[in-house]
Amino acid sequence: MAENVSFNEIPDNIRVPGIYIEIDPSKAVGGGAVMERRLLLVGQRLAAGTVAALTATRLGSQAGDQAAQAFGEGSMLHGMAAAARKANDYVDIWAIALDDDVAGVAASGTVTLSGTPTATGTLALYIGGTQVRIAVVAAEAVATLATRLADAINADTSLPVIASAALGVVTLTSRWKGETGNDLDVRLNYYGEQTPAGLAVAIVAMAGGTANPDVQPVLDAIAGQQYYSIVCPYLDGANLTALETEMASRFGPMDVLTGHVFNAMVGNHAELTTWGDGRNSPHVSTLGLYDMPTAPWVVASVWATVAEFSGANDPARPFRSLVLPGVLPPPEASRFTRAERNLALYDGISTFTVDQGGQVLIETIITNYQVNSFGLPDIALLRLETKWTADLIRFRFNAAVARDYPRHKLGDVAVPGQAYATPTTVRATLIAEAIKLASEDGLLEDIEGFKRDLLVKRSTQNPNRLNAVLTPNLVNQFDIFAAAVQYRL
Repeated sequence: MAENVSFNEIPDNIRVPGIYIEIDPSKAVGGGAVMERRLLLVGQRLAAGTVAALTATRLGSQAGDQAAQAFGEGSMLHGMAAAARKANDYVDIWAIALDDDVAGVAASGTVTLSGTPTATGTLALYIGGTQVRIAVVAAEAVATLATRLADAINADTSLPVIASAALGVVTLTSRWKGETGNDLDVRLNYYGEQTPAGLAVAIVAMAGGTANPDVQPVLDAIAGQQYYSIVCPYLDGANLTALETEMASRFGPMDVLTGHVFNAMVGNHAELTTWGDGRNSPHVSTLGLYDMPTAPWVVASVWATVAEFSGANDPARPFRSLVLPGVLPPPEASRFTRAERNLALYDGISTFTVDQGGQVLIETIITNYQVNSFGLPDIALLRLETKWTADLIRFRFNAAVARDYPRHKLGDVAVPGQAYATPTTVRATLIAEAIKLASEDGLLEDIEGFKRDLLVKRSTQNPNRLNAVLTPNLVNQFDIFAAAVQYRL
């Protein structure tokens, strides 16, 4: 009888003869729900950009060219977008721009040429890891060479600086204002090139940049929108606090819009570990860089893109050994030792290694989280794999309950044919999803323990509410193999 079956569209009071069959797709998909993920790049635009600040823009396969037009060629976002897309073709990349702070100052540095070249050759300067070369003719005046170098720099409009020359001195000025420009690397002969004999080159590092833009308007602009991975290069306390607060809120249970911030910091080992020791957010990961040619905002973009692609496929699989395409490693003498990297990992700083071919590889991605609310060491949300796995499991349990009980009544005993949920049926749904997460996705272990500890009860205060306690055992990462070889003679 119709009254004993819960229909969505067929009315009980129909008298016209006929065959009426509704299609209910709610049970059509038996596998786990798929989480949609997007990566957001946050950075500065130039006045020449065609897309206004605070406008989220999706970047396609030609992200570099698109970003050059949208945000200005040579802008921070141009460099970030081009590098991110080269790192992976399939990540869904978006960008949102900020204008310079009106009180900001652009960073600057100098390249001073002196002496007189006694041989013809080539001068190789690297700006943010990008090579700029000029020909040098024996006996040429340094003023002439400086002008040639400045012209070569300005000819490459993708570079993050503009140049001017006077009396043998080339002045480099960041295209945007703020502290980030101070971290732009300028060096000679990265690949072992030789400066022509007789010509001396002195570099004064980029410095003097002040006042990053405020990131809060970006957070306001994306309110209600989820971006699973966010690259934001600003390391000043105000912006970091705003990001940490927003991401903590997004990770909460009410409006789940999980996001994770990736950034990179330039400094020696002591500077990095001191800075990292002062942060404690499970929603931010920081890669420590020292003497690396590639700009930190570019490194962070590549790092996040590679992690996002891998994490979307399998959040529990270690990120270790994944290549960061296009990132130039520091010289061998400047690379942190194993002991130094180990210390950094106790101070919230993620690490990388360099293989024999000069590729930069992810070693470990940790969050800035180090201690709990009592100030005691805590590894609960130390690893990014742990956070992302826990979040996917939450998503899957949520989706399973929403799929099986979209418009159901709640009672202690199910009525056949009726849209009815009970503690027993919901418990069965949760166990079935846990089994999928374990046997199909490899994200959980100890299902028997999950079944034993799973608690599903009706609320004693709200008759329309069902409460549950889920204790999934997350799969771990195989990072360390230790053995003792006790040989015999």
